[in-house]
This record gives sequence, C-alpha cells and structure tokens, in this order.
Amino acid sequence: MIDPTHYRRKREKKMSGDLESISEATSGAIGALVSTTILYPLDTCKAKYQAEVQAHGLRKYRNISDVLVEAVSSGKILSLYQGLGTKNLQSFIAQFVYFYGYSYFKRLYLEKSGSKSIGTTANLLIAAAAGACTAITTQPLDTASSRMQTSAFGKSKGLWKTLTEGSWSEAFDGLGISLLLTSNPAIQYTVFDQLKQRLLKGTQKTTGKDTSPIVLSAFSAFVLGALSKSIATVLTYPAIRCKVMIQAADDDEDKKAEPKSSKTISNVICSIWKKEGILGFFKGLHAQILKTVLSSALLLMIKEKISATTWVLILSLRRILLVRPRRLKSA
Repeated sequence: MIDPTHYRRKREKKMSGDLESISEATSGAIGALVSTTILYPLDTCKAKYQAEVQAHGLRKYRNISDVLVEAVSSGKILSLYQGLGTKNLQSFIAQFVYFYGYSYFKRLYLEKSGSKSIGTTANLLIAAAAGACTAITTQPLDTASSRMQTSAFGKSKGLWKTLTEGSWSEAFDGLGISLLLTSNPAIQYTVFDQLKQRLLKGTQKTTGKDTSPIVLSAFSAFVLGALSKSIATVLTYPAIRCKVMIQAADDDEDKKAEPKSSKTISNVICSIWKKEGILGFFKGLHAQILKTVLSSALLLMIKEKISATTWVLILSLRRILLVRPRRLKSA
C-alpha cells in the first residue's frame, strides 16, 4: 500500500527543486540585464577594437580609447549604445537558460548520484552542458548584436534587418567557437562555486540546517566573480577574438574586396597570424578582462543578493500552492 505521506513529501521536494531552479535562472538573468546595460559603452569599444585586423602596418584604432574618441569627435556618442536592446535580450535569455540548466543539471546529478556535493570534474561537465544549450538557443541574437555593435557609428541596422539580410545559416556564424567557449563560463562558474563553497563551509557548520540558503556578501561575491572570470578569460581569449572577427559587421569596402566565405575559423586564424603575429591573438585582452570581469562580478553580486529575496518569495509561493489544495479538499 502506498503511503500518502511519503508521496506528498516526494512531490513537495520535487516542487521545491523546480522553484529553486527558476529562482536561480531569474536572478541570474536580471543580474545580466543590469550589468550589460551599465557596461555597454565599454563593450562596444572593446568589440570594435577587437574586430579590426592590422594591415600593412596600418590600423584605425591603436588602443581602445581611440574608439571612444571617434564617437565623441564625430558627435555620435549615443552610437556607443547601438544594439543595446538586442544585447540585453540576448543576455537575459542566455543567462536564464544557463542558470536554469546549470541549477537543474546540478540538482539532477545530486539526486541520481546520492552525493552531498559536486566535484570539480562533474561541475565542469554540468556547466559545459548548460553552456552548450545556451549557445545553441541564443546564437542568432549573439551574431546580430555583434554585427550591430561593430557597424560604423550611426549605421547600425535593426534586429530583424540584421538577421534577414543574409542566409539563415549566417545567423549562426561563430556557433562552433561559441560551443568551444562554453568552457569559459564552465571554468568561471566552477571556480566561483568551489571558492564559494569553501568560503561558506565554516558558516554552514555553525548555523546548521536552515530553511533559507546562506548567501555571500556583496563584496565577497564581487571579488570571487572577478577572480573566476579573469582565469576563464585568459585561458580562452584567442577563441574569443576569433569569434568577434567572424561575427563582426563588414564595411562597404570590405564587402567588395573580401567575400563572406573568407570568414571561417581557419581563415581568421591565418589572417591574425600573418598580419599581427602570435600577439595578435591576445589583442584587446586587457579590455576584455576589464569588461568581462566587471560584468561577471556585477552579475554574480546582483544574483546573490536577488537570490536571498526570491528564496523568501519561493517559500511563500510554495506554501500557497500546497495549502490551497488541502483547503479545497477539506471544504
């Protein structure tokens, strides 16, 4: 005979896990939205600087500040925000999918394995799986936002026109590198999660079991986020620059002189090697670290603080969902 109490507890546990995954996804997506908006001008300058390849010893931008000077001198300072709507949409969806997938796969692994914690290898695999789902889901938006950012100031097109001006396959330009770069957030969140667990281990022992999760302080989350993202960025930067060049918008002169088919991974690598040498693969690394570290640190800091609030809302929602059916049944 089936024990109704056991069945009810099992259902409540599953509902709690699902709501926790949604909470992680929502807080991560909101954090991405805020951090992307704050740092978008820096991101635009970085993208335009990375997309340029030195030819015959000549280049338009000698450093990232030249991009800002161009925008100010041409009276198109607002063009630093071109593509912001698309980027925010892409960031929101990407972070929601990533954090939901990461939380879901992590909980599934713990349930199936019966372990109380996740090792480094398992964490990397879970993060990579969540990253792959994210890359495939948001690749067209990622490509469109990159083209809009790297367009000449004042000449950026809308989202729909950007996506439809080429073939459907072109909307997935850089998908291969995007899948390769799933190692970036995988490394980042694995380092962050492991450092976070060690930092909170002593606190968890003293407080014992509680209905609400223990969260990091804003400063601790910022520092751990910056450190974890720096490590991931340095290790994966050559692939990051290749991806920017593949997805970058072509100038009118480039379209006439260079066919679209030349923008493959192998040709981009050869182009960087011939024109800029080995150091060309790390061009803009300082700007990338500055932007991504600040962005990820802000994202994780906001996510940690929102998670504490949303957890309370989740417990309230859980009580409502569980108590209401009982009242209806008793009535």
